Amino acid sequence: MPLFEVETDSHIMITWADDEQAARETLADFFPEDRLLRLTRRPRDSWVISKSALGIPSRSDGICSIARECLASSTGDKVQAIRLYMNQTGADLERARRVIESNMAMGW
Repeated sequence: MPLFEVETDSHIMITWADDEQAARETLADFFPEDRLLRLTRRPRDSWVISKSALGIPSRSDGICSIARECLASSTGDKVQAIRLYMNQTGADLERARRVIESNMAMGW
């Protein structure tokens, strides 16, 4: 089953679908108010997000493990996890938010 990247005015969704029409239907199910900007069939069946695009340097010292610890300590409460991350690392609000949210997508 192909992997599709569906970009709207508010979201970027990655979804498995049999064809473009099925990908459009998935979009309509989850985000009926969004306007479709782009629908692309991915050439491979995996998706990679660059940490540098999220503002996370590749030479970081355990940024993801610190973020996961903050999420665990806050029992998944994003706002509390962001506060904990800022306190532990000295990161500003925007950077802490990006790191916590990217780690939430990885399993929280």
